[in-house]
Amino acid sequence: MLKRLAGLLSLVLLFSAVAGFLLYRDYQQFLDTPLNIDNQIVFQVEQGMSFADVNARLESLKMTSKPVYLEVLARHSGKANKIKTGEYLFTPGLTPDELLNLLVSGKVIQYSFTLVEGWQIVEMLQAIRATDLLNHTLTSDDPAALMEALGYPDKEAEGLFFPDTYHFPRGTTDKVFLQRAYERLHDVLDEEWQMRAEDIPYNTPYEALIMASIIEKETGLPSERGAIAGVFVRRLNKNMKLQTDPTVIYAMGKLFNGNIRKKDLDIDSPHNTYRYKGLPPTPIALVGREAIHAALHPEEGKSLYFVAKGDGSHYFSETLAEHNRAVTKYQLKR
Repeated sequence: MLKRLAGLLSLVLLFSAVAGFLLYRDYQQFLDTPLNIDNQIVFQVEQGMSFADVNARLESLKMTSKPVYLEVLARHSGKANKIKTGEYLFTPGLTPDELLNLLVSGKVIQYSFTLVEGWQIVEMLQAIRATDLLNHTLTSDDPAALMEALGYPDKEAEGLFFPDTYHFPRGTTDKVFLQRAYERLHDVLDEEWQMRAEDIPYNTPYEALIMASIIEKETGLPSERGAIAGVFVRRLNKNMKLQTDPTVIYAMGKLFNGNIRKKDLDIDSPHNTYRYKGLPPTPIALVGREAIHAALHPEEGKSLYFVAKGDGSHYFSETLAEHNRAVTKYQLKR
């Protein structure tokens, strides 16, 4: 009897060992086998989801046929409680361990949106409201309401956001996005201000930003920014009016229809540099680093005037007589 029991016990142990071995080998094969992902898939881990929820969804999408194994792997590795919310891109060939590493890495899908040099604040707010990439929380397109929402009620919004391409995960709010652009502008402006040239006629970085916004709107040619900055700086030093068309266009606002008439040059606005000397009270557009750098590093020279040649470039003159001839050549005849 004892011999028979010993034999049965040995047989049970043998079957258990074989079963355990087969189970272990199956588990190891599971670890080495990519998940069932034929094409790129965007997978969302929502706020409050546990790993059990994630695992159940993976099974429902038929990405894995052995959720128990994935649960064991996640618990044993300590990653089950470390997954982060957001959108993840699953690609073919992804193994179970690689999937878990991705979910705990927080490397979610990044979207992008670009703020463009030369945009006015109204244009920027309209573009942001039109995109579906951001979570809209700001309830007004009013620049003053925007600055109050960001915590800067005493600041004018124009020009205080850095034009660049920003990357962010889905769910980012428009307020967070704009706060980032605001801080980026001040970081860049501070960096450039620390390296400014000597004897420039600005008392504050904000004044340099105002000048940079005029330069930004005057030319799209990088090679001309320093020369245009030089003209404006020399005019300021000589107590001459800047007389720059973009400030008139800004002062006209919605009244501008593509043309500036002689009477428009006398519009009564502190931004109208044909009527008032010095810098306007605020920037007139979003400003890139290159324009800021030019404002703080104006080119030396004697030119006090410039006129558009019609090909995107400008003709620079030292005297009014030379300037008038250039106007006749490049503007009136054209």
